[in-house]
Amino acid sequence: MKSPQTHLPKPADKFAIGALIFAALCVVAALATASLVRQSVADLGATRDLHEVWYWGAAIAAASLFWPAWQGFQLARKAAAARRREDFIETRIATAASRDASALAFGWGVFVLLVLGFVAFIFMNDTAVGKTFFLLPLIRDKWFLVFTKFALVNVFVFVIAEIIVLIWGLVVALARMMPGPAGRPIRALATLYCDVFRGIPAIVTLYLIGFGIPTSGLPEMVIPSVYGLFYDTSAMSVQELRDLSRIPVAWWCILALTLTYGAYVAEVYRAGIESIHWSQISAARSLGLNYMQTMRYVVVPQAVRRVVAPLLNDFIGLQKDTALVQVLGLVDAFNQSRGIAANAFNLSAVTIVALVFILVTIPQARLVDHLVEKDAQRMKAGGV
Repeated sequence: MKSPQTHLPKPADKFAIGALIFAALCVVAALATASLVRQSVADLGATRDLHEVWYWGAAIAAASLFWPAWQGFQLARKAAAARRREDFIETRIATAASRDASALAFGWGVFVLLVLGFVAFIFMNDTAVGKTFFLLPLIRDKWFLVFTKFALVNVFVFVIAEIIVLIWGLVVALARMMPGPAGRPIRALATLYCDVFRGIPAIVTLYLIGFGIPTSGLPEMVIPSVYGLFYDTSAMSVQELRDLSRIPVAWWCILALTLTYGAYVAEVYRAGIESIHWSQISAARSLGLNYMQTMRYVVVPQAVRRVVAPLLNDFIGLQKDTALVQVLGLVDAFNQSRGIAANAFNLSAVTIVALVFILVTIPQARLVDHLVEKDAQRMKAGGV
């Protein structure tokens, strides 16, 4: 039987040479893309200095890939020399370091190629693509108008709906877990609600509620009746009663999004509750706590801490779906940008909406990552 020391890794020479060739291809692609950008910038009337900055900046950035690729090649040669000397430890160390350096060149090379591909997409066809989506004068002039609509409409709908969804989702989750035969009808209703509203697209729910309920005349029947329990409505005219029963469109949007995301959030809560060990529930019940007290003081506080990250993921989706309110005619950021795009025959205003949503969503996504990592560390430390 061979000694374990003779089981050496495969030589890294080919991988290192491949990294050098790949770095050279990235440089060629960078120079070609930089030439395209330089010509497009020149056609737009920019100065020659700016042309050269584009050209040589791209070339230097791509050429930097040669550094890890060359390191990988040198380490591969070092590993080969150690292999000939039968220095097994040095062979393994140098081979692993060579592969790491070459892999670094490949990884950043893929990143560079993707960036170059996006830049080429923007500047191809005489910058027609860039002018369609990124017309800077239009973005500069309409940024504040679109952002104002986003802050006043999308953020309002999102914040109010999120608050209601947090409460409503927990109520549905507790209903789905009602114990005993007496809780079976409630469990069935909660399950049916989750299945139905998770199956219906949010845009369909918005349309059915935002148009269907007002068209049915239900608000004109219910709201004046409820109002009449506290105030005298006999002296009010028909028009005044209609104005009283008119609910702003934004609230119909909030109701529709609450029903849709309440089903998703209820399932997140339920998963968190079911992750709590049954022994804690048994201990709480043995101390004389009823079902609701056990949930209130023992289970739910622990479950909520465990599902904060999934909840934030759902709320990121809720935030993005506020753009769907335009189907009800509510002038939000997307609807405003559509009007600008139709008048200007350019989609740069819609790009503003995309950028605003990205700027708001990315910090939340990073917060989710942080909370997931923090929760993982807490679980490793034996926390609850």
